Amino acid sequence: MTEQQNVWVYLSSNPLLHLTMTMAVFALANKIYKKANFNPLLNPVLISIMVIVSFLLLSNTSYDTYFTGAQFIHFLLGPATVALAIPLYKQFNRIKQSAGAIVASLLIGSSTAAVSAIGIAWLLDAKLLSIVSLAPKSITAPVAMGISEQLGGLASLTAVLVILTGILGAMLGPWIVKLIKIKDNAALGMALGTASHGIGTARALQVNDVAGAFSGLAMGLNALATAILLPLLWQLF
Repeated sequence: MTEQQNVWVYLSSNPLLHLTMTMAVFALANKIYKKANFNPLLNPVLISIMVIVSFLLLSNTSYDTYFTGAQFIHFLLGPATVALAIPLYKQFNRIKQSAGAIVASLLIGSSTAAVSAIGIAWLLDAKLLSIVSLAPKSITAPVAMGISEQLGGLASLTAVLVILTGILGAMLGPWIVKLIKIKDNAALGMALGTASHGIGTARALQVNDVAGAFSGLAMGLNALATAILLPLLWQLF
């Protein structure tokens, strides 16, 4: 083996390589996103996934090897989720005043997300495994994967669909809301949190604290509502 190959073998087995690469790629993607004035087509999560997946394929690196380093970022998902309580606390009075609208929109949004996914997949003659895996696409990945497994779906496929849904929601959600002339940031936040979970919530936080607070609330409540409603809807249909 050449000296360069020896160096690559050492680096590829070091968790810090993939941790550093992930942080550097996202930082660069986020910088591009800001320079482009938050162009939805340049979503930093989408760019990061494309770059990292391409790197893993070209370097023939397994996901397990990559995750030995990336797991340190994965650990931060917990604290990041808890941190959503801060904008919620700041907007507590407004949330309390909008309790009725929040419950109504959440129930309608949660049911629509699941029923539309199942219906469209069924009309396109998708296999049962795909339909079940698609149904919880609009909630946060850990909960969605658990529901998918409970209903007989494929958790890994559900995880991919959840990420795609989140990216599409973050990219197109604000544009669609603007197109239909809804100017209330609370409504935007509810829509993003209900339809596109954490990635949508990250986009909502970039809009302002009101959108971020309502999106974080919608994300958490939608996961709870879907975990209760989806098994019932599945048995019904």
